[in-house]
Amino acid sequence: MSLFIVAIILFAALLHAVWNTIVKTAVDRTTTLGLVALGHVLPGAVMVVLLPLPSSQSFIYIGLSTIVHFGYFYFLGRAYQHGDLSVVYPIARGIVPALVSLWAWVLLGEVLPPLVWAGTALIICGILLSNWKALRTGIGATALGLSLATGFCISVYSLIDGIGVRLSGDTLSYWAWGAFFHLFLAGFVGMRRKRVLAQLPLRIWAVGIAGGMVSMTAYGLILYAKNFAPLGAVSALRETSVIFATLIGFVLLKEGNWQRRLGAAVVMAIGIALIGFNA
Repeated sequence: MSLFIVAIILFAALLHAVWNTIVKTAVDRTTTLGLVALGHVLPGAVMVVLLPLPSSQSFIYIGLSTIVHFGYFYFLGRAYQHGDLSVVYPIARGIVPALVSLWAWVLLGEVLPPLVWAGTALIICGILLSNWKALRTGIGATALGLSLATGFCISVYSLIDGIGVRLSGDTLSYWAWGAFFHLFLAGFVGMRRKRVLAQLPLRIWAVGIAGGMVSMTAYGLILYAKNFAPLGAVSALRETSVIFATLIGFVLLKEGNWQRRLGAAVVMAIGIALIGFNA
């Protein structure tokens, strides 16, 4: 994997942490997630008009990815009702690299070198270490199950999009249509929260939609990287968003435990180096 691709994935992880911080600090996370989805739709609508169509077979994967995203949003929202963000998020994201690598191995025949698996394991350890105190205090069975279901959904849509973008013949077009199909997610939330949305200040609308555009940019970069690197390796590097989020929490939100989080960052940096030089 080239350093350029590694840099793209890490930048995408940083952007992912930024939009998750927006959701984390929101009073109503479900409504904010709907606005984030709308933030995908608006630029996506412009792009689908200007860009050529992706291959017809890739639309199957765009549709499947959209369906799985419904499950992702549902389980994520439910998990936050039963567990803290600092517990749910690392569990949901922490299992993704291993699952994506497993799916890619079983279904696509992608075989990762042992050092890449070691790097993946270090990144997962870093994710758990960065939130160890919260995890050690315990998590209820319901929150644990919902967190694992969220991670499962992430791994499935990551695999689907990894295959779809390679079949599309045009990464930008696949990205645009995937973003535009968030219309169904935004519409679903809009119907359920129409009274809340009607009363939201313009600033909240703007922040939510901006968060969606940041999210869309982050995932577009990941889709691009999936054309040039194994899916499991891309997924592992992408999950460094967790450490970015915890660092943002320390610097901007004044959360503590910087020593443990710094240690987690070092562990994940070693994992990144192993993947970057061996994938």
